Amino acid sequence: MANNILITGGARSGKSHLAEELATGYGGSLCYLATAQALDVEMKERIDRHRQRRGDKWETIEEPLMIPQTLARIDGIYNVILLDCITLWLSNMLLSHDENNPDAEEQVLSHLHRLASTLRNLSTPVIIVTNEVGQGIVPDNRLARLYRDIAGQANQILAGCCSSVYICISGIPLKLK
Repeated sequence: MANNILITGGARSGKSHLAEELATGYGGSLCYLATAQALDVEMKERIDRHRQRRGDKWETIEEPLMIPQTLARIDGIYNVILLDCITLWLSNMLLSHDENNPDAEEQVLSHLHRLASTLRNLSTPVIIVTNEVGQGIVPDNRLARLYRDIAGQANQILAGCCSSVYICISGIPLKLK
């Protein structure tokens, strides 16, 4: 089993910067597995800025849904894989299902459990970026509450698959595990 790392925190807390810093410490070939989709101009600009900041030393693979399959396919090719980010992946997964289906949560969590199983069996270390979304007010609609609940469960499950867990607050990383 690879020594996977989970990095969590709030928006703009320094998670991705820490993940990139840790990943470059592995040297050699670096893979950035991105879950974001450029569905509007602002998101396209964000993605472009991230790519420019990382530079040419990274190979980027954009995959919004098939994360476990992609990780299994690229295992052993890179020195490290940076997966950014789980909460966007969960959003993509949830929106690919009918949110009003009473089994939507179960369906998304089944994909999450497949990811956890895949992570446990990889030889390549994976640095996983996620967000803490449940530290604020209770959302006022079903979809947002469902998303928050799934994200909280995901972070707990993934922390169990990782040898190290960090939280970033105000650009300062704190190692939890």
